Amino acid sequence: MTTSEAAPAPVRAAPGADPAPRFRAWRLPAAVAVVSALVFAAVRPHLIDDTFITLSYARNLAFHGHWGLIEQGTSNTATSPLNVLALAALTVVLRNAVFAAGALYVLCQVLLALGLRRAGERAGLPSWFTPLAIGLLTVNPLLVSSIGLEVELGAVAVTWLLVFAHERRPVALGVVLGLLALVRLDLLVIAAVLVLLRRRFWTGAGKSVAASAAVVVPWFAFSWFALGAAVPDTLVIKTLQKAWGTWDFSNGPWLYSGPFPWATALSFLPVVLALLAAVLWAAATPWRGPVWTAIRPFAPLVPAGLAHYLAYSRLHVPPYHWYYGPVIVVATTFLAAAIAAVSRASSRTLRVSASAAGVAMLFAGVVSYCAGGIPRRFAPMMSNHGATADYERIGPELGRLVGSGTVRSGGEIGVLAYSCECAIIDLFDDRGATGLAIAERKANLGATGKALLDLNFRYFDYGVRPIVTDFALVATRAAPPPDPLAHWTISSPWAGTQQLYLVRGNGTGG
Repeated sequence: MTTSEAAPAPVRAAPGADPAPRFRAWRLPAAVAVVSALVFAAVRPHLIDDTFITLSYARNLAFHGHWGLIEQGTSNTATSPLNVLALAALTVVLRNAVFAAGALYVLCQVLLALGLRRAGERAGLPSWFTPLAIGLLTVNPLLVSSIGLEVELGAVAVTWLLVFAHERRPVALGVVLGLLALVRLDLLVIAAVLVLLRRRFWTGAGKSVAASAAVVVPWFAFSWFALGAAVPDTLVIKTLQKAWGTWDFSNGPWLYSGPFPWATALSFLPVVLALLAAVLWAAATPWRGPVWTAIRPFAPLVPAGLAHYLAYSRLHVPPYHWYYGPVIVVATTFLAAAIAAVSRASSRTLRVSASAAGVAMLFAGVVSYCAGGIPRRFAPMMSNHGATADYERIGPELGRLVGSGTVRSGGEIGVLAYSCECAIIDLFDDRGATGLAIAERKANLGATGKALLDLNFRYFDYGVRPIVTDFALVATRAAPPPDPLAHWTISSPWAGTQQLYLVRGNGTGG
């Protein structure tokens, strides 16, 4: 070809001439944002009590620059520092911590969708993998019951950890590892499995460690010196609680199946199906094909979830329902990837069965939630003794009755502390009582455990004495205490009906 015969240069479209691809790219996150906002509006009336503990921390930080459950004293029982910090930042803008929780939930759902889409595209999964995964996670009864806690943040971090691990981006991986540690330290169990199961997992490890340290060291150093412990005090509180009778984390799902049979079954069904799918995937390794290859990037999620479940079972902690959130998130993500991959299998029966299973779970999740009535009074799964709406009604009355006095909680502190804006006291905000709990925990540890506990609480002020309150709340089904100042009826599917009494004194014989 001569110079004169050379092909003309391709004509480049003017910038912005074709907005269709960009529009299509944002359709999914926009749809996820709208649906997630509607979901939060639906669940707002039954946000669980522990959510309001976090919201109280966020509100105090946003409005008073103070790290504590109540305004009157510093405490360090927020399990997820990143959740509090993110909520506080949004509260500064929105001026309402509950609105901030809704905004953070929507933002996390969008980031989760973007991460899942990126992982799915890299694996060669069909485009509907992301809507399916997001849908299954959104309608899962246990995850719905955990909105406002750090479960959603953890899901986002684990998803992007999976993305960066496969893309071999060590700095980004390290940043996400650091953020994951600030969401919940136990999520590092999942992270360790996802990282270690990569080929040549050590490649770029130095960069990842440095990036992770840059994220976590500032917070943990501040917490260690200013709050008295690098790791939150809940490390001691939750491990001291141990099991609820014969029920701990290992057998907790059977406990929830009593008051919430359908919600429990639907919550853990993805875990069972994911385990089955993982076994079939592993068995098909000698006959690798397109389906096997598409599932492979998501396969480490299953052993990561198992490792997390076994670690928590080993600790014998109480079976708070949101503790199962990480296992359900990773199992559901793997299951959605398996369903999407099987849609390209040669067997029509297999394709139809997998698709039908995904649609059926989505439908069942929606029906299960709506069966409780809209708006629901209680979360699909919970272990609270009263409805959020009841505590929100009681809180202002309690605040007026106790004024500037202190009041010991009747077992649940979150919604009451948030709504009464009074000094309501229990182990979650009484540093003096925490000091006694640390001593009790140390008495049951070996030399290594004691050394680690001493290191963590190196700057804890053990000179603070437990608070002796002016009033106390007493929840009982028995005869009322003498001379109650007020009483309210509380009830829940978990605990039945009780009377909540306000009395003078410390409520503990003091």
